[in-house]
Amino acid sequence: MLSRSGVPTKKQLEAVKPAPERLAQGPVVIVECFQEIPCDPCYTSCKSGCFLPFEDINDLPRMDLDQCNGCGTCIGACPGLAIFMVDETYSETEALVTIPWEFRPLPVEGSEVTGLDREGKALIPVTVRKVRPSARKNGAYLLTLVVPKEYAFEVRSIKN
Repeated sequence: MLSRSGVPTKKQLEAVKPAPERLAQGPVVIVECFQEIPCDPCYTSCKSGCFLPFEDINDLPRMDLDQCNGCGTCIGACPGLAIFMVDETYSETEALVTIPWEFRPLPVEGSEVTGLDREGKALIPVTVRKVRPSARKNGAYLLTLVVPKEYAFEVRSIKN
């Protein structure tokens, strides 16, 4: 349960997972924001119109995923690290997963690291494909990981 453990329930996660048809179109962001708090950097950072206007600053983000172009700007803008991106079109067996990263040292592109789940439990080895600074210049980086497709919605961090 989110309020007790900080980990969303399966029902919450299923509610924000894009439809298979959208996943088949290329990279798309997923927002695991489940608490109503005054926050809107996802909306203000998005230039593609993927995030719909907030009626109230405390509302949860609403999205038009057909407008998402996979730029990832919102990932680095989110102070709660609640946004990631999945690209299931990368290969037949692997997906690209882009996550926010605020730790040092930065992993090295091409290195193998351990993919972790939402609770910090080790899952599988993954490869760091790309490391890039957040467009917001806030010290956050975006890590793009090569992950077996069956783990694309499970890997949320790494052990460097």
